[in-house]
Amino acid sequence: MEFKKNPKLELKKNSTLYFLIGLTAILLFAYVAIEWKTFYETPEFAQNSERLNDIDEVLPPVIIDLPPPPPPKVQAPPVIEIVPDDPDIEDSVIASTETDHTTEIVPIDDIPVIDEPILDEISFIVVEDVPVFPGCENVKTKEGKRACFQEMMQKHIRRNFKYPENAVDMNLQGKVFTQFTIQKDGSIGEVKMRGPHKILEAEAARILSKLPKMTPGKQRGTPVKVPFSIPITFKLQ
Repeated sequence: MEFKKNPKLELKKNSTLYFLIGLTAILLFAYVAIEWKTFYETPEFAQNSERLNDIDEVLPPVIIDLPPPPPPKVQAPPVIEIVPDDPDIEDSVIASTETDHTTEIVPIDDIPVIDEPILDEISFIVVEDVPVFPGCENVKTKEGKRACFQEMMQKHIRRNFKYPENAVDMNLQGKVFTQFTIQKDGSIGEVKMRGPHKILEAEAARILSKLPKMTPGKQRGTPVKVPFSIPITFKLQ
């Protein structure tokens, strides 16, 4: 005997529809379960709720009355007191210090002139009459005498210059800065020097010791001391 299936009773015919319906129902159930809220009463909330139920009347609002503002202050005008003049008080007259046509002019001859004291030592640059090196007596101008003095000093150094043998053996060279003072009588004194070695300083001192006597420098016609500085260069060829 052969069994035949009834197409109306076929379960797989609507399987997709049934699957979607089941899936929707599960999602709806899960959503409701997640969103479900449960409230538990605490003892404090129960006590407060009972107290709230006991209050039948509503408390009136609190009203604060502010005091009125103070009245504005009215400033009285200052009282000016008039004091009568005192006849016993004499007004002092302040004399003017400005000159006018009635001011007496003091003659110039009556004004005392105080001469400034002449310094004992004046620099070679600012002294009125520079010392005169022998051979520069015929030069007339001050600038010419200064230039002639420096030129004669260079000639004197070149003429008396001698390189020390010890300095050559020791390979010593450099500049020796010298300074001397032309005294009031024209002699040379107060010789100072500073160089790289004592041998070179000794040679520079020997050269300055051979300087001739000069005509002293003058300030307002009075002989003064005049310091002069010049470097002496020692250089091996």
